[in-house]
Amino acid sequence: MKEGEYQQLKDVTPNMSGLLLYLRRENGGPVREVKSYQSEKHGRELHEMSDGLTYALNDAGQWSILLDQS
Repeated sequence: MKEGEYQQLKDVTPNMSGLLLYLRRENGGPVREVKSYQSEKHGRELHEMSDGLTYALNDAGQWSILLDQS
């Protein structure tokens, strides 16, 4: 990705390294994974990050933010 180009969350490589790199760029500093767990409600692995948001890969293999992880 060239400097000055904008990348959307859905276009990030579908692995933890890709998500961490994206979040570091978006937040202007390091972001770490606080907790990951399998959600029965969502039927997928959820990743709680130090930016206060929870991320998961959707059925298309794209990252998304989950607003209701309970």
